[in-house]
Amino acid sequence: MSKASKPKKKGGHEEHEEHVNHERWLVSYADMLTLLFVLFVVLYSMSNVDKAKYAELAAGLKQGFGAETAALQGNISLLDGSATDASIMNINPGLAESVSGVQKTATEDEIEQAVAAADRREAQQDVEAARAEAENLEQVKAEIDAKLKQAGLQDTVKYSIDARGLVVTVVTNEVVFAGNKADLRPGGSKIIDSIAPALKNIPNNIEVDGHTNQLGVATGDYPSGWELSSARASSVVRKLAADGIAEKRMMANGFADTHPLVDPKDPRSVTANRRVDVIILTTLPAGQAELLPTVAAHHD
Repeated sequence: MSKASKPKKKGGHEEHEEHVNHERWLVSYADMLTLLFVLFVVLYSMSNVDKAKYAELAAGLKQGFGAETAALQGNISLLDGSATDASIMNINPGLAESVSGVQKTATEDEIEQAVAAADRREAQQDVEAARAEAENLEQVKAEIDAKLKQAGLQDTVKYSIDARGLVVTVVTNEVVFAGNKADLRPGGSKIIDSIAPALKNIPNNIEVDGHTNQLGVATGDYPSGWELSSARASSVVRKLAADGIAEKRMMANGFADTHPLVDPKDPRSVTANRRVDVIILTTLPAGQAELLPTVAAHHD
């Protein structure tokens, strides 16, 4: 093997290796500064406030607390990009500092309180709507009752208010319908004639439900209680239409013996469950209609 070559000499002097560059750290430092610059640019771009969402929050807080604050109604420079008014928004969202007595930020607790207040107001509005509807239905009930008393028929119907509206129950005894028949008898026609005037000028739709009892006896000309109950409900609808109620406002349903008012084991069920319900349907949405029975009970 040949020996390692020795550094050549030039001019009688030995050549030396290059000096180590002690300024290489500047390269890494410059890279770090570049990355930091990019980071702050990204953070700044992410800090832009969504004006629409802030406006929604401001409106909700104003409604919840019942008053406007400077933070909700003032000139928010940060939204315009000028960033000249540092007193408008606090960097720490959990800190509610005040400058000159003006609250600047809303804490999470305050937002929750605003939401709870809005829920309470909505619930109160639902109760007030249900109370007003119950009063309207009570007025319809009073008008029907007055007409029935004039005709000496005040004991022929019963009233109740449920989530559907005002239920006027006509017990379908022999005065109203003959056994296993669906044609209104003169006594039944008088009852419907007394009910109809109160229904003419109200906006509510009318539902008529027919029901049979649970005796399980033959239903004459009808195959079952379904057909008999439907036919009786239809007879009442036709009579109401003849009395001037718009047909498009009404519907007829038959339930046979599937919706008893009284337990079939109770002797009263023979007559109580054989009935026709004339229902003045509520105009309220479902959530408010559910409050009707409770409100009506307190009204009584």
